[in-house]
Amino acid sequence: MTAGMAGMTDVGGAGAVGAVGDEAERLPPPRGALEARTWREIAHLLANMPVDMAGFVLLSVCLWVSVGLSVTVIGLPLLALTLAGCRQAGRLERARARALLDVRVEEPSPLRAEGAGMFARLWLQLRDPVAWRSALYLFIRLPWGWFTFAVTLVSLVVGWPLLPWIARGLTNVDRAMVRVLLAPSDELERRIAELESDRGAVADTAASDLRRIERDLHDGAQARLVNLAMELGLAKEKLLEDPEQAARMVDDAHGEVKLALAELRDLARGIHPAILTDRGLGPALSHLAARCTVPVTVTDDLQDQRPARAIEGIAYFTASELLQNISKHAGPGARQATVDLWRRSGHLLLRVEDDGRGGATAAAGSGLAGLGERLRTVDGLLTLQSPRGGPTIVTAQLPWRERDMDT
Repeated sequence: MTAGMAGMTDVGGAGAVGAVGDEAERLPPPRGALEARTWREIAHLLANMPVDMAGFVLLSVCLWVSVGLSVTVIGLPLLALTLAGCRQAGRLERARARALLDVRVEEPSPLRAEGAGMFARLWLQLRDPVAWRSALYLFIRLPWGWFTFAVTLVSLVVGWPLLPWIARGLTNVDRAMVRVLLAPSDELERRIAELESDRGAVADTAASDLRRIERDLHDGAQARLVNLAMELGLAKEKLLEDPEQAARMVDDAHGEVKLALAELRDLARGIHPAILTDRGLGPALSHLAARCTVPVTVTDDLQDQRPARAIEGIAYFTASELLQNISKHAGPGARQATVDLWRRSGHLLLRVEDDGRGGATAAAGSGLAGLGERLRTVDGLLTLQSPRGGPTIVTAQLPWRERDMDT
C-alpha cells in the first residue's frame, strides 16, 4: 500500500506548495549573453543605493527622534509609528525582490490587537518581530547598497563580459537577506496563516452543509408533512359524512408518514450515519461499498481501533464522495474498486482505487479540491494519481487522534 503512494499529486496540501516554491527559486546559471533575468538583477543592484540610502536615513531620523522623545508622551507612539513604517517598507522590499530577483517570500500575518484600546494596539506594534527585523534590514543595507552600486557600475564599464556572474553573486546575497530578515517570523507565523485559511474553508463547508440540509428538509420531509396535515384535515371533515373515503385518506396519509420518515432517516444518515457511530469505520465503509455501482472490496486493518469522532466522520464522508465519484465518472470499463483502511505512524490512511478510465483532476472548484480543503482543516492530506486509462488512486491521510469515549 505504501509503495503505491509514490509519485502522487498533493491536492491542496501545504507540503506540495513549499516544494513548488523551492523549485521556482532554483535559478538557471548565468550565461555570457545579457538575458532579461540578468538585466533585472542589474536593475536591482543599481537601485540598491538610492533605495537603501532613503530607508537608512528615514529609519535613523525617526528612531533617534522617538528615542529622544521617549521621556515624553509622544515618544512611544512615534516609535510605534516608525515600526509600522518599517513593516510597510519590508512589504515594498519583498515586492521589489519578487519583481526583479524572482524571490517568493510569504507575507507576514497582519497585526491583531488582543484588546480594543489604544494601549493594546501600541504594545502590539512595539513588540512586532516582523517590524523589528525589517528595521534591522533597512539599517544594515546602507553599506551593502553602496558596494553593489559601485561594483555593478564599474562592471558595466570595464568588466561587462563577467557582469552576469558578478550580478548573480551579488543578488544571491540580496536574496539571502530577504529570505532571512523579511520572511514571516517562524513556523508559527506560517501556521497562523494556514489556520486562517483553514478556518475559512471550515466556515464555507459548514454553510454549504447547512444549505443542503435546509434544502432537503424544505423540498422533501417538510413538503410531505404539509401534505399530510392537509390530508388529515380533509379526512377529519369527511369522517362523519363519508367514513369509507375518510379511511382511504387516512391510509394515504399513513403512506406519506412512512415516506417522510424514510426521508428523515436518509437525511440523518447524511449528517452522521448510525452505523458509523455504533460499529465504526470498517462496517460503515462496507455499507457504503454495497451501494456503489462498481464491485468494491473493503480491507480494514484498524483491528477495532477507533479514532476521534471528528476524524472518523471526515474519513467516512471522504470515502463516500470518492465512491460516488467512481459510480459517476469511472466509466463503463471499471470492473472493480478497492477501499483500504489502516493506521501508520500516528496517521489514519484511507486509500480508494478503481480500474476505470482515469484522468481525474483536482482543479480548483472540483470535488477532489474540496475534499483536499476539508482534510486540511484537520491537518490532513489528499493525494491523487490518475493517469489516462487508469487506474485512479486517491489516498487520504488524517492525523490519528485518540477517541474520547465519554463524549
